[in-house]
Amino acid sequence: MTVALFAVLFAGALAAGALGSALGMAGGIFVVPLLTLVAAVPFDVAVAISLVSVIACSCASAPSFLSAGLTNLRLAVVLEVATTLGALAGVLVVGAIPDSILYGIFAAVLAVSAVQMVAGRRDRGRSNRSPDSRYRSLDGVLIERDGNATAYRVSRLPFGAALMFGAGALSALLGIGSGVLKIPAMDAAMRLPIKVSSGTANVMIGVTACGAAAAYLVSGGVDLELSAPIVLGSLAGSVLGAKILVRAAGSALRVVFTVVLVGLTVPMAANAFGLSWGVS
Repeated sequence: MTVALFAVLFAGALAAGALGSALGMAGGIFVVPLLTLVAAVPFDVAVAISLVSVIACSCASAPSFLSAGLTNLRLAVVLEVATTLGALAGVLVVGAIPDSILYGIFAAVLAVSAVQMVAGRRDRGRSNRSPDSRYRSLDGVLIERDGNATAYRVSRLPFGAALMFGAGALSALLGIGSGVLKIPAMDAAMRLPIKVSSGTANVMIGVTACGAAAAYLVSGGVDLELSAPIVLGSLAGSVLGAKILVRAAGSALRVVFTVVLVGLTVPMAANAFGLSWGVS
């Protein structure tokens, strides 16, 4: 690896880690495009490296989210069971799906998630309608930096668990950490505040990525040389991004999240149709 390539990957991972952590979804969704579109890395190799970076991002930013009260640990444990089962299912079919189809799935995931974020913003006035009393033990309170407290209730847990299963499967297949699906699911489907969704998803994605990354590592699918600048940049960026999320307004996060998802949909869709955006 040349020094120039190391620098480019480190800088890209730094930005990916900061932005991903600020949105509560780690940087995996940005690392895969970085490696495939800029460094011309094969998709399966990019996925394996991305999963390793997701673990680094989650571990680096989790302490800030926990201390700020943005993480609902009880809910995270419940949903992680479904997510882990989905990740195991995804690992079982790795290699059986052509890269072009994976690119197409990635683009579709990005587009659907963007729509969910916009819909969640539009439906915010109905976010706490008809809560289910069976899940009251999972409810919580979000305390903002200005001292204002907002109580929230967990709704439609079975639906949320089903979405988490799908998110886990896509995490193993695409190396995206699945925060890109978990956050819209908790925000729009389960009616949680966007900052709680982000903080809780950040903890979950690290656990999910561990199992999938281990499978890639055992099979020799992780390129350790390329992983070095990605992991180092992701760690540094995640610490910065965590501080941004704690201070940022929920409405601003929703807008940035949506713009980023739409922006990444185009190159991934292009690769799905054979229009390579990679740089050799």
